[in-house]
Amino acid sequence: MALRLPRHTALASSIKRLSVRYMATATATPASNLPSQVQRSIDRDASLPNPDPPADSPSSTLTTQHLKHMVATYSRPSVMFVRGEGSYLWDLENRKYLDFTAGIAVNGLGHSDPALARLIADQASTLLHTSNLYFNPWTGALSELLVQKTVQSGAMHDAASVFVCNSGSEANEAAIKFSRKVGKALDPTGSKYGLVSFHGSFHGRTMGSLSATPNPKYQEPFSPMVPGFKYGTYNDIEAIDELVTAETCGVIIEPIQGEGGVNVATDEFLIALAKRCREVGAVLTYDEIQCGLSRTGTLWAHSRLPKEAHPDIITSAKALGNGFPIGAVITNATVSDKIKVGDHGTTYGGNPMACRIAHHVVERLANTTLQEDVLAKGKILEEGFDHLRRQFPALIKEVRGRGLILGLQLTQDPSPIIKAARERGLLIITCGTNTLRFVPPLTITDEEIRAGLRILSDAIQATQ
Repeated sequence: MALRLPRHTALASSIKRLSVRYMATATATPASNLPSQVQRSIDRDASLPNPDPPADSPSSTLTTQHLKHMVATYSRPSVMFVRGEGSYLWDLENRKYLDFTAGIAVNGLGHSDPALARLIADQASTLLHTSNLYFNPWTGALSELLVQKTVQSGAMHDAASVFVCNSGSEANEAAIKFSRKVGKALDPTGSKYGLVSFHGSFHGRTMGSLSATPNPKYQEPFSPMVPGFKYGTYNDIEAIDELVTAETCGVIIEPIQGEGGVNVATDEFLIALAKRCREVGAVLTYDEIQCGLSRTGTLWAHSRLPKEAHPDIITSAKALGNGFPIGAVITNATVSDKIKVGDHGTTYGGNPMACRIAHHVVERLANTTLQEDVLAKGKILEEGFDHLRRQFPALIKEVRGRGLILGLQLTQDPSPIIKAARERGLLIITCGTNTLRFVPPLTITDEEIRAGLRILSDAIQATQ
């Protein structure tokens, strides 16, 4: 498949020149007097379909040039992706990769979905932004759809209103602020301001959401955190009463912890937690930013729970925009009735482009046939993982998750496996401690899953 890049741009011209130059040198006959170490490296790369780009490749040349002007907040391999389609990505050298990451559970409908591409082009030529000083057709339409689909799915039965923002971290910031506002309404003295989250959670990197993320790696560089947070042990029912008290205004929890290691909350734990929140008047937020929007085979991961375990707030983002930035906070009337004009806001949140995209995405992800397919595809992955456990019993300890959010717990650092998989054409990521995370597009095919499992097996074999 030919590499397609935007025309008539300086960057595209530069990429083309680098690619032509690299291909010319890459096909040249190698010298016969190379040092043995260099020759072994060449032989190794020749045996792999997608070896990481060498220093003289177009990808490495461009990344080196760009890194000089980028704040160093990420560590990345030198692979540079320029195109996607369905479950696949292509790099600057036009090599194809099967994507089991979906942009970290974002591209639920896959890469470059044709219907979304047409919709985006149409909306871009119609109206992009007006601000929340005015109405537009899509903010309200998305809000209505989220409420309707949530209730219809068997999740949050009293969903009533939506606040639209730009990201998952922003959604959780809003949930934290809304919880504080409810606390002040219930106790005007101001003593009901405590917030509870759980070890292993990840709720974002803004100061409020970061304060709800009890991981020293993320918190220590920016301490002190926002006061009032307490942290509990995930799935510890006995500790709930002492953890959530009359001074607690809000509790935030992921029904399935993504970044923390694909840890699944038990139904019993969530039921007991919700019961305690009702007893003390604390707002319960389910952070479904990663596990929601049909990734578990139901619209929301908590859809299986009885009404008494439903939250007061659901936060969503990631798959909501399929790659376009958007977040949403779904609330019940207990919360929304306490929020007044001027209490919270956003400049870009609710813009017509993002909301029209999300409206389309929600319509498609709420489809029950897609959800049934997610469960079937998840079963194929789990069966493949069980086979790998038998094949590598000293390496693989446990499989966790549900649907197409799955974790493979290893006994050692998975970094070599991730590199070996990437160089064989499969993209996977980590989470928690020594855990491989699998969050492919929900539209991935059965054969693509099986192909990925074969590559994963080869990658593990190559690193043992």
